[in-house]
Amino acid sequence: MKDISALKITGLLLLFLVCYSSYGQVDPQKKYKELFQEIQKNKIFSDQKRFVDCEPKGNPDSIVSAYLNQKKTMDFNLKNFVAAHFDTIQNDHLNKTQHIASIKEIELSGVKNDTATILQHINYLWSDLTKEPGKQKEFSSLLALPNSYIIPGGRFKEIYYWDSYFTMLGLQEAGKVDMIENMVGNFAFLIETYGHIPNGNRSYYLSRSQPPFFAMMVELLADTKGDSLIYLTYLDALEKEYRYWMTGNKVVHLGNREILNRYWDADNTPRPESYNQDEELFRQSHRDSLLFRDIRSAAESGWDFSTRWFDDGRTLGKIITTQLLPVDLNCLLYKLETTLAKASQINHDEAKASMYNELGQRRKTLILKYFWDEQSGFFFDYNLKTDTRSSQYTLAGLYPLFFKLADPRQAKKVKSQIETKFLKPGGLVTTLVEGSGQQWDYPNAWAPLQWIGYKACKNYQFDGLAREIAKRWTNLNIKVYFETGKMMEKYDVVDLNRLGGGGEYKAQDGFGWTNGVFLKFWNELNVNK
Repeated sequence: MKDISALKITGLLLLFLVCYSSYGQVDPQKKYKELFQEIQKNKIFSDQKRFVDCEPKGNPDSIVSAYLNQKKTMDFNLKNFVAAHFDTIQNDHLNKTQHIASIKEIELSGVKNDTATILQHINYLWSDLTKEPGKQKEFSSLLALPNSYIIPGGRFKEIYYWDSYFTMLGLQEAGKVDMIENMVGNFAFLIETYGHIPNGNRSYYLSRSQPPFFAMMVELLADTKGDSLIYLTYLDALEKEYRYWMTGNKVVHLGNREILNRYWDADNTPRPESYNQDEELFRQSHRDSLLFRDIRSAAESGWDFSTRWFDDGRTLGKIITTQLLPVDLNCLLYKLETTLAKASQINHDEAKASMYNELGQRRKTLILKYFWDEQSGFFFDYNLKTDTRSSQYTLAGLYPLFFKLADPRQAKKVKSQIETKFLKPGGLVTTLVEGSGQQWDYPNAWAPLQWIGYKACKNYQFDGLAREIAKRWTNLNIKVYFETGKMMEKYDVVDLNRLGGGGEYKAQDGFGWTNGVFLKFWNELNVNK
């Protein structure tokens, strides 16, 4: 029996959907076709994401027609055409004056490392990173949402799926429960509207999702409010998300009723937001067009990009994401199954509760069978191409401990690997592969994986190691903040005098999930001793 709040939320979402159904969002790659390709190939913007986020000044069909007519003229200038027909001014969502004011405050006070300043800075950033729903602009690539939400920052001016869970950890510490509820409601709306939570609320992201943290978000909200009926409010959305992940090519049948999952983007074309990079890689790699799906599917993983996905462990052109069973994804789906069992139990649906519990236990058995390597003492992805476990150590191998799937003996072996291979002066490095130039490789580290590592250790009473991870990471965040005035998207944890780098774009500041994990760690270290 659903509670009245669930009916209320469903009604509000339906009302919002009706109100905005006439405002069709546009996928720039599909709508502008040749014009889109020419803009991206000619690098009208240094960042390929800029154009796909631009809002047209008129009807797209009229813009395409004008382009087809004007491109034939002698004095046609593509850059001028884009400026005339698109709003190309991208306001940086971060209020830079607050960065400056914060640094000036430090200089005037003579304080060189006052942690209160960084906490105040993060507090400012909540409002800077908040995006109000407003009225959806017609023909925009932005997907309308019913509630306000937190964006990551920098070039990322929309909500992102897995980022948001780690941002919510900070919102919880800041007492901003209403915003957590807003964002969980937004994700439920996306599931109801599109059948899944896309990578971000952009039309060009609809072909893929991201690591399925929705069940974790619902649990966080229920725990924060002390209200188990929250599970009933989002039970329908949880079930629909599960159906999305358990349908089509995301599902891999291994025989003997053994089912696990992989990342799989529905489209097999260059990514609109990185069109030129994908086209150039395609030409250089001499791969068939399946390269594009492997690239997109790695984007769905959130680890875009890492040698974790490369057949030779070194080269982006040899990416084989769709031929790998990721250990982290399957652990997250185990969490979704067990959360559905819990929600069904609260709903007094014993049959469904039993079904989801059984599915979860089956998946746990398969996770331990396919991803655990006894000789190495670690959890690895599984390679469908070779029918063997991957040999590459990555922090994805900590997810079985994060969800308490490992036994104490396995956990102790993983702890040894964390200490000897991954723990660096600034925290946990993502992989052990040096020199790849990929942002999800050594020497880079990311806030969500620090939290995964911390909780993985806490779950097995490795409290000393957990505390060391948190201390090293927060100290690095503080150091970089006092040198730059910024909270960064990623960090170099090996050389503490060097900023994180690599990847397809410049290092971004803001930054949603870094702020969230920092606040969580800060309170764990200093308040909840």
